[in-house]
Amino acid sequence: MEEYVKYLEKVWRTGWITNNGELVQELEKKLTEYLGVSYLQYLSNGTIALQIALRALDVHDEVITTPFSYVATTNSLLWERCVPIFVDIDPHTLCIDPEK
Repeated sequence: MEEYVKYLEKVWRTGWITNNGELVQELEKKLTEYLGVSYLQYLSNGTIALQIALRALDVHDEVITTPFSYVATTNSLLWERCVPIFVDIDPHTLCIDPEK
């Protein structure tokens, strides 16, 4: 509990939790070292991660996805002006059925 309170005190003192704040920078540095990678971007949620991936890949058209997912998956596509194309899942793997 004491360790947790130290982090909370730092947050209260700086008033900065996300968006490249001190704790985010510290976490990114530790993760980069731990994973042995050159680049790492910490994001606050999967929706932002999907949107960044779509933009980085310059995707602006139809994207095959499944409705068997959290609503943010489809919303990410719509926010990036893509057209979601829904495909059913394989009942055994729960992944998109390539036969469909």
